[in-house]
Amino acid sequence: MLLQIPEVLNTAQIAECRKVLGQVEWADGRITAGYQSAQVKHNLQLPEDHPAARRLGDIILAALEKNPLFMSAALPLKVFPPLFNCYREGQGFGAHIDNAIRQVKGTPHRVRTDVSATLFLSNPDEYDGGELVVEDTYGSHGIKLPAGSMILYPAGSVHHVTAITRGERLAAFFWVQSMVKSDEERSLLFNLDTAIQSIARELPQHAAGVQLTGLYHNLLRCWGDA
Repeated sequence: MLLQIPEVLNTAQIAECRKVLGQVEWADGRITAGYQSAQVKHNLQLPEDHPAARRLGDIILAALEKNPLFMSAALPLKVFPPLFNCYREGQGFGAHIDNAIRQVKGTPHRVRTDVSATLFLSNPDEYDGGELVVEDTYGSHGIKLPAGSMILYPAGSVHHVTAITRGERLAAFFWVQSMVKSDEERSLLFNLDTAIQSIARELPQHAAGVQLTGLYHNLLRCWGDA
């Protein structure tokens, strides 16, 4: 499932992220890449244990907890602490697939990467190039969203970031271990949840709302881990 989530961060939160990231010293983006990804990764990244990364990551995690669309689509069990990158002129990231397991630095905790997320912190008119391109059964999808908006996609997808030809692209990225491992099952549950919410708004007393809610939870009980 490929899903855009608008306005995850508000204007003040975007400004705070950009202010902090404008003052940091960036490192080579290959510091968190696996062997294959390191061959095609050309960007800058904030070290994951950098105090600024933790501070801004907490802002994003708090916003995600309050975002019903994210909660419904990702069904998060664990969220890898957000990381931050910067693409400047001539930089990009070739075709790759994200690592299946990520270890949270400095802890014994591991996260299975079911869902990948990119949260844009630069507006599309601030740079040329820099599209996130995700490949799936239906072809290639180029994504370039307003600052504060986010894209979710299966972590097993082949994806790349096209080279920047003008400006600078700032973003946060992270992974989610979902309660439901299968992307297909998560998609079915998301569509069912969307239908239930629509019925609740338009026909609040309809018995079908109770029946569908029961079906949703019984499917989640079958497919989910907690």
